[in-house]
Amino acid sequence: MPVIEIADLSDPRLVDYAHLTDVALKKARGTEHGLYIAESALVLERALRSGHAPRSVLALGNTAEEAVAVLGDWADRIPVFVGPGELLAELTGYILHRGLIAAMHRPALPDPDDLLASARRIVILENVSDPTNVGAIFRSAGAIGADAVLVTPRCSDPFYRRSIRVSMGTVLQVPWTRVGDWAETRALLTRHGFHVAALALTADAVSLRDFNGQRHERLALLLGAEGDGLTDEALAASDSVVQIPMKHGIDSLNVAAASAVAMWALSA
Repeated sequence: MPVIEIADLSDPRLVDYAHLTDVALKKARGTEHGLYIAESALVLERALRSGHAPRSVLALGNTAEEAVAVLGDWADRIPVFVGPGELLAELTGYILHRGLIAAMHRPALPDPDDLLASARRIVILENVSDPTNVGAIFRSAGAIGADAVLVTPRCSDPFYRRSIRVSMGTVLQVPWTRVGDWAETRALLTRHGFHVAALALTADAVSLRDFNGQRHERLALLLGAEGDGLTDEALAASDSVVQIPMKHGIDSLNVAAASAVAMWALSA
């Protein structure tokens, strides 16, 4: 399709960008699983490489050619709407610092059993509510090495715009899915032979240095919510409780920082 100059912000084809929240995008009409927003050419490229389908692209006038180039084989089927920065900011409610955004179809989430069939190192996020932390954890998972991520029902959606932006699109590359309650999740992990290591400050927690010497073949690193930490149900479902050795009277790190430290230590 040709590049389309925006002449009227009431054009119904622009509704995906019109101040919609992540929740509204998840319920977008004409989609099977909803939409998410990919910001920047880099994230769009990673989304396409992961097999995700675009619905349209919104670009600043001087990035239209770049958008068409990134779309590749999609370029003759997907509209690229272009306009000046002030007009696009009026439409979306924010400035397009990265030049373009794309409305992408959410893929169906994989079955947890399929996801874990060949995994060796995974991360479980219980009730992590801040999308920034979720995105940062996914970025570490992709860079340091986790085969998959499981998120609990009350965990922030990894496809939220901020999560995708902070992860630099890694959320679109690291396989993930949602799981149910702890009874169901513990049975899933047992079925696939995972040792569950909870990162928490408890009286019986062992040092990450000591735990790393155990060398479990299949390991699930369990991370809890900011502030509250892991629930009693999560701790009861764990095989080990692990803590990162600290200095200067500091007892904990931000969950995203802790995830990077623990993943690196357990990947060595």
